[in-house]
Amino acid sequence: MSQTDTTALLASVASLVKTELAPLASAIDQEGVYPAEFLHKLGELGGFSAAIPKEYGGIELGLNTQIDITAAVGRECGSTAFLTWCQSTCAWYLLHAPNETVRRRYLPQVAQGKLLSGTGMSNTVKHLAGIEKIHLTAVREGDDYVVSGSLPWVSNIGTAHLAIVAASVGEEGYIMFAVRGDSEGLSLNPCPEFSGLEGTQTLNMRFKNVRINADDVLAHPDQFKAFISRIKPGFVLGQLGIGFGIIEGSLKTIRESNVTTAHVNIYLDEQENELAANLDSQRKEIAILSSQAENGTARIIDILRARANGSEATLAAAQSALLHAGAKGYLMRHPAQRRLREAIFVAIVTPALKHLRKEIHDLEQQTEMEAA
Repeated sequence: MSQTDTTALLASVASLVKTELAPLASAIDQEGVYPAEFLHKLGELGGFSAAIPKEYGGIELGLNTQIDITAAVGRECGSTAFLTWCQSTCAWYLLHAPNETVRRRYLPQVAQGKLLSGTGMSNTVKHLAGIEKIHLTAVREGDDYVVSGSLPWVSNIGTAHLAIVAASVGEEGYIMFAVRGDSEGLSLNPCPEFSGLEGTQTLNMRFKNVRINADDVLAHPDQFKAFISRIKPGFVLGQLGIGFGIIEGSLKTIRESNVTTAHVNIYLDEQENELAANLDSQRKEIAILSSQAENGTARIIDILRARANGSEATLAAAQSALLHAGAKGYLMRHPAQRRLREAIFVAIVTPALKHLRKEIHDLEQQTEMEAA
């Protein structure tokens, strides 16, 4: 597909966001409204399938276009941008799954937004980085597995949804699998109320001897290590779309504030031109890294550094927007205070900023040891 196709798609997404999502943003944030109808409509446009080949229901415009779509959603609502990332990332997992059966079974439905899906990989990613123990355990029974344990926070899930998660299989290693929300032995329970991102349908998943058929396994223990290495760059890069959207929304607030208070806003540290130039620079870098992630040549340390820089830029822009808006920005009806809470989420969602810095440090130490 051409640049014209990309431009047309992004214009269609922007139109849908303006008419269908923008009026809901406050209710999503303050009342926990879950925008299921919007997500289905976004899926119909191709909002989750930019990085997916046509044979699986995708539109083949690339991972960078998918990040741009997420950013377009995030300009109005960070919560829904996060849901867009959840859905498109599940499609990314399925695309690269070494098992063809599960790919053909779920990918077209997930890519087109017909089957909404959540990624519950936070615990596993933290476990693999040496941060916490893995919460799900699996026992092999022939080609199937029986899974038990609990995941505290998994977003974009429900009884009619799919979730993609991982479990430890003892000394064999790990499996990654898809599970429907209404599976026997699986219960979904509400989480304590969050200060933001309440409209993301984030639930606790409790597995009690849930049987996972071999056809629902994305990667078996002997496939897992290579699979995680393949999908992690896209998983991490995709989150930058959330941050980019929040930055763009924050820049809009800064411009609007400067109509009446530019004479005093000039004394603030972060100004619109500086923030916008930094955003432009990051987007150019991400375009290159996205292409590398798609062809499997990306260096993970470059991905992690870019993601950390994106978190810091999002925090800086959202704080600046609130300071530019002044007391008005502290009102619950003003988007600036919501942007700041959304920006903090970008910096704490896995991989959190502290997690990123740990992994970067560990990789740098490893490189130094190998060079010694």
